[in-house]
Amino acid sequence: MALYLLYESASGYALLHAHGLDEIGQNTEAVRNSVSDLNRFGKVVQLVAFSPFQSALDALKQCNSVSEGLLTDELRSFLEINLPKVKGGKKAKFSLGVVDTKIGSQISEVSKIPCQSNEFVGELLRGVRLHFDRFLNDLKPGDLEKAQLGLGHSYSRAKVKFNVNRVDNMVIQAIFLLDTLDKDINSFSMRVREWYSWHFPELVKIVNDNYLYARVAKYIEDKSKLSEDNISGLTEIVGDEDKAKEIVEAAKASMGQDLSPVDLINVQQFTKRVMDLSEYRRKLYDYLVTKMNDIAPNLASLIGEVVGARLISHAGSLTNLAKCPSSTLQILGAEKALFRALKTRGNTPKYGLIFHSSFIGRASAKNKGRMARYLSNKCSIASRIDCFSERGSTAFGEKLREQVEERLDFYDKGVAPRKNIDVMKAAIESAEDKDTEIATEASGKKGKKKAKAAPAANGVEEMAVDKPNGISNGHALENHKSEKKQKKKEKRKLDVDSEMQDVAAQDDENNAMANGEVKKKKKKKDDDGEVQDTAIKTKKKKKSKNEDDE
Repeated sequence: MALYLLYESASGYALLHAHGLDEIGQNTEAVRNSVSDLNRFGKVVQLVAFSPFQSALDALKQCNSVSEGLLTDELRSFLEINLPKVKGGKKAKFSLGVVDTKIGSQISEVSKIPCQSNEFVGELLRGVRLHFDRFLNDLKPGDLEKAQLGLGHSYSRAKVKFNVNRVDNMVIQAIFLLDTLDKDINSFSMRVREWYSWHFPELVKIVNDNYLYARVAKYIEDKSKLSEDNISGLTEIVGDEDKAKEIVEAAKASMGQDLSPVDLINVQQFTKRVMDLSEYRRKLYDYLVTKMNDIAPNLASLIGEVVGARLISHAGSLTNLAKCPSSTLQILGAEKALFRALKTRGNTPKYGLIFHSSFIGRASAKNKGRMARYLSNKCSIASRIDCFSERGSTAFGEKLREQVEERLDFYDKGVAPRKNIDVMKAAIESAEDKDTEIATEASGKKGKKKAKAAPAANGVEEMAVDKPNGISNGHALENHKSEKKQKKKEKRKLDVDSEMQDVAAQDDENNAMANGEVKKKKKKKDDDGEVQDTAIKTKKKKKSKNEDDE
């Protein structure tokens, strides 16, 4: 059977014929050894046809289609023209070697051309790629490299084209760094307490907060120099004058050892580092909150910025989290316990990272599992809305949070929650109202800018020269947009109502059919009963007649 090879280069499609494979061998190892030698490889593989791309844009289009496993019209016509024709229902006496199984299956399905993609074909195409510039005589030196470089840049730009404000990698790195900083600050704070307690041990019991302890230690330095004049400074740090006086009194009667000036300098430098780390941790947390409100506003509104960021980080990206079913999202972070339970056939975990949510803590012990399942369901909805919606909004997250609150009340007090369809309707209306407000603000700003830019005659701004009733451009645009939004809202409401009416009608029809079947069954049963009674009466009559005859 003849073997043809399809090679997609940066400059065009090439079709090659592999014949005389016995010269180099039919196995993969033999082809791999002969690839480096062009004299041997060139006798086996020969160029049949070449179709260059029309432009760089066309090359990018073809490259994207091939990478996604789609057969373009250009590639299909190129193969049908240059490959041997298959007449009628006869079996083809050739096969086409391709490097990707996706495009091979698409060619086989659409053009009915038998394709194969294996290690042997891959080695042949590797040799074609290595010596491709020798197969084409019209190419100048360096043309193929330029085409590859230009197409590579265009393909990469097309693949990484995204909104820089919605890069979830920043959230992943920020939450990793935040967790690391928490560990480091706790460790360093304990070291400061142990180090400075050698000099002033009573301070540990007075000041409990790590950050405040470091600030106080930095301010006091040598306890022997602490006096009544320092009370105001200590009050400013700890925020309590009584506590500041207690620190001064404790310093006077302290049992701590004196430190040399060099030791004090090292302690002060270390406390300064701890304070700087704590300050940086606070700024990083603010940054994380801002990024979460840009990337996943609904998820952040529902479950909080930190827990939401941990879910995104554990899943790998917001897209991966959105693809997870709610059952997977529920146990994210508890994989070790899950596989241990599956191995030992024990009870599987009820929650993973979402256990840190306040909703799970507020639920009673018997309802924690149910609450975790319900919360993971809502988190899955919120993450999908954040991932696939074009404009970010917290409307859905806030409504989903209200639903979770209602579910908590239902578990604790038995208060019936609202239906999901009613909550989603309210969320859609809220999101549309926010979009209308944003559009109105934007149109108002545009109107103000136009008003400032417009030339004024005799000290009067020419805002509404051609508008009837003195309506300005900004107000006209605002009214037009608000009317458009109102029409959309009414249309959507009518669609929802019509769908609900159709559902109700379908239910009525189903009920009617069910009632009809019941009536038919009942009627059939009555008819059967009547026939049975008639048969019994006839039988009795015959019996009495026979008795009379006797």
